[in-house]
Amino acid sequence: MSYRGVKVALTIPCYNEEAAIVKVIRDFRAAMPGLEIYVFDNNSTDRTAAVARAEQVPVINVPLKGKGNVVRRMFADVESDIYVMVDGDATYDAPSLTRMVDKLIDEHLDMVVGCRQASREVAGEAYRSGHQWGNRMLTQSTVNIFGGGFTDMLSGYRVFSKRYVKSFPALSQGFEIETELTVHALELRMPYGEVMTPYYARPEGSESKLSTYSDGFRILSTILRLYVTERPFSFYGIWGALLALLSITISVPVVAEYFHTGLVPRFPTLIMSASMMVCALLSFTCGLILDNVTTGRHEKKRLAYLTIPFRLP
Repeated sequence: MSYRGVKVALTIPCYNEEAAIVKVIRDFRAAMPGLEIYVFDNNSTDRTAAVARAEQVPVINVPLKGKGNVVRRMFADVESDIYVMVDGDATYDAPSLTRMVDKLIDEHLDMVVGCRQASREVAGEAYRSGHQWGNRMLTQSTVNIFGGGFTDMLSGYRVFSKRYVKSFPALSQGFEIETELTVHALELRMPYGEVMTPYYARPEGSESKLSTYSDGFRILSTILRLYVTERPFSFYGIWGALLALLSITISVPVVAEYFHTGLVPRFPTLIMSASMMVCALLSFTCGLILDNVTTGRHEKKRLAYLTIPFRLP
């Protein structure tokens, strides 16, 4: 079965979602009857896998803990024309799926993000204010560094083209995978879009696996890591400029005294200034070298992306 002549696969990463997974499967099956559904169970300790199998869907066990590890396995194991990723917690809106897939097909996009909109009645329970603030802060940080116009970078509801999926290296291990998904699209300058979708509270008996502070710190660390690896000349150039400025600042009195008296009485200051300038030059050099390495990586990923045709209905 297919949707508009293309094969669409729904991949659901799960960890202890016994209370929600049946609703997710049934809601998405009703929203798009031709959908191929796969559940990827991340070593759940409850009956998530058993209840999913009872719904006649394949269940793949992923022993390595972390959503990033699950996404890596999902993108490697599933073959389809269009991929849908949604969390197994029943918080995302299944009827919005057709709008997202239609947008991807009609506008020839590589990724469509379902941006979360929680109603006032459930906003406090479904999408806590602290999480909303953190999402805005992290999203804006990514936009400031890498560009783009994302409004909900951390959404777990996304639709991808095959060429996006098969060119994505998936290096992250946990919830920071959404950051990597976003930056991958921006770095390869892939066409992407967003669709506003309702966001709901979890069903009774289902608990969030997201840790506000530890996972937020990991996401922020991922943004910094990607900044270093994807924008090395900018990162090392900033440090080089700061070191050079500091070197010049502390050397001015020493040089002025030398021209005035012909003496250099503060050799430690002069040595420190010279050392800082050497470090500044090394930083600039590292930035230039790593920038060429990054360009080569981007070219390889782009070539892998171009080898996969975008199948149109």
